[in-house]
Amino acid sequence: MIMVVGATGNVGEPLVRLLAEAGAEVTAVSRRIAAAPPGVVVRQGDLASLSFAGARAAFLMAPPGFDGSLGPVLGRAREAGVERVVLLSSQGVGTGRHPAVSEEAVRSSGLKWTVLRPAGFASNAFQWAESVRQRRLVAAPFADVALPVVDPADIAAVAAAALLDASHDGRTYVLTGPSPVSPREQAAAIGEAVGEPVRFVPLTREEARAAMSAFMPPEVVAATLDILGSPTPSEQQVSPDVSRVLGRPARPFAEWASRFAGAFK
Repeated sequence: MIMVVGATGNVGEPLVRLLAEAGAEVTAVSRRIAAAPPGVVVRQGDLASLSFAGARAAFLMAPPGFDGSLGPVLGRAREAGVERVVLLSSQGVGTGRHPAVSEEAVRSSGLKWTVLRPAGFASNAFQWAESVRQRRLVAAPFADVALPVVDPADIAAVAAAALLDASHDGRTYVLTGPSPVSPREQAAAIGEAVGEPVRFVPLTREEARAAMSAFMPPEVVAATLDILGSPTPSEQQVSPDVSRVLGRPARPFAEWASRFAGAFK
């Protein structure tokens, strides 16, 4: 059985579906109960209280607000008979923006492992959904700084491959979209998806800081603004890993916007 933690998230939900379509036995774990594909076992829980009984492989992520160590979690997984874990990490670990604690815990766990380091999610554009619906407007800082944001469905597809195929054991994959895309270009793509022009309004760094501080800790706000405004060359670089694993190109932001156009109409 494969256990997916965070099963209702932007990556977890399509991952559960892909595994079920592949014929795997799946347990979907989330803090909130939600519908799942036929045959999938749904369990309410989180990393702090999770039981891995019956699982042979697990998809793990440390959700926002999780301040514990993955070490004890991985120890419980190993004792329960889990053999393989796939960790959702971040590109920032490789570029030195984020701590490597979770990755280090996975690598020293004694389990077979695969680490995924995605760039920024295309789904972060959901933050603009209300303003697009109400005013056909996107307001964001660093209008023309382009980053290769990745479609969460591609992250899920790579995770499914790693959970189902041992050839990915011991690999670390950097996951990006097929090309860098700026906030202004994302707004235009959303406009194309909804069939109406979407106006872009640039924010200053301080205006963005004030807005983000309403729902992010100050240190997270600062790190996020640094990435968005002053990315390193490696953070702007397109990785070939999605294509290498899946045998097809990564999905562009415009495709994500078209798929979720309903959220912006």
